[in-house]
Amino acid sequence: YHAGWIVRVVAGYLRRFHNRTTATVVATADLRARLNALGFTNLSVLGRGVDSALFTPERRCTALRAAWGASEHDIVALYVGRIAPEKNLELAVEAYRAMQRVGGARRFVLVGDGPQWAALQKRHPDLVFPGALIAQQLAAHYATADVFLFPSETETFGNVVLEAMASGLALVAYDYAAARMHVTHGETGVLIPYGQAAAFVAGAVELARSPLRLARIRRRAPASLASVAWPRVIERFEAILSDALGQRRSPS
Repeated sequence: YHAGWIVRVVAGYLRRFHNRTTATVVATADLRARLNALGFTNLSVLGRGVDSALFTPERRCTALRAAWGASEHDIVALYVGRIAPEKNLELAVEAYRAMQRVGGARRFVLVGDGPQWAALQKRHPDLVFPGALIAQQLAAHYATADVFLFPSETETFGNVVLEAMASGLALVAYDYAAARMHVTHGETGVLIPYGQAAAFVAGAVELARSPLRLARIRRRAPASLASVAWPRVIERFEAILSDALGQRRSPS
């Protein structure tokens, strides 16, 4: 959004504000390291949770796949999020087209809304654009797809990573933020070196060419997220609050 010229001013203000607190909670260890380098202190890492009762492979819907024009033997790719330039969606489309060329990939469904929605739909009329969805409708779209293409390079965390994995999708994402925290490469998803577009496309193509690998990743992904059930995340948050309260009460 061409706002780089104000970064130093905003960072200075935020640093002064946050360094006066007992604790600032950040989403990832990577973000903590970046903020430490900018002079921020008193940082605690707390990742996000996922509602595994809502986002589950059990919400897979044969009728929805049929509405997309896909059988159970086809590969359906999915993206969920803002339809905007910072999400790098042209790369997601490129990866899907490459999957089509090697066979197996039948549909690409892009759930969400944003400034690129109309332009992408016009350029790619064969793709599926259901708009923004919530709750059970969103969960069904996750579970009914097979591969989650997520080439964004601008995430603080990326909640959709957890939602996709909990829903039994094989994730293809850059190796940072939530993907770095929760994906074991080749076992519960596919991690791509950050910013390497050609490698992202190749990672997606490899899944299209390897149905057994795709099935294995989809099966293992939900079980890998036990540590991010919301009760566990809340326990960690309570521990951070308790520690901060103890520091405030301790004599200086």
